[in-house]
Amino acid sequence: MSIDRLERVNALLRRELAEAFYKVFASDDLDLAAITVTRVETARNLRNARVHVSILGHEHERGSILHRLARRHTELQALINRDCHLKYTPRLEFRLDDSIAKGDHILDVLSHLDSHAASPESSGEDGE
Repeated sequence: MSIDRLERVNALLRRELAEAFYKVFASDDLDLAAITVTRVETARNLRNARVHVSILGHEHERGSILHRLARRHTELQALINRDCHLKYTPRLEFRLDDSIAKGDHILDVLSHLDSHAASPESSGEDGE
């Protein structure tokens, strides 16, 4: 399978999973707004796919949310099978991706540095 086609399959799975979360977890008390599918890595034979998800704002519940996603992977695979026409429906494996949380932390630090540098007390000028 060509690399370009594999990238398109990954993008298709990422979109379909984002929509499938709302269908599968509609009746649950899961905060779907906090879950983002950041990346999908499908094997070349389309048998397996690693789904990287970012979970913001629920630091103490990340493990249980990942477990809930993994527990319902067959329902998610069934929706993908119904909506996508692939040779094989990949078996989904969910992994935590904390790159968005790290990026938010870096942006917070930078904005704190900017606000500290813009304040008159930190500039060293006494206004004379």
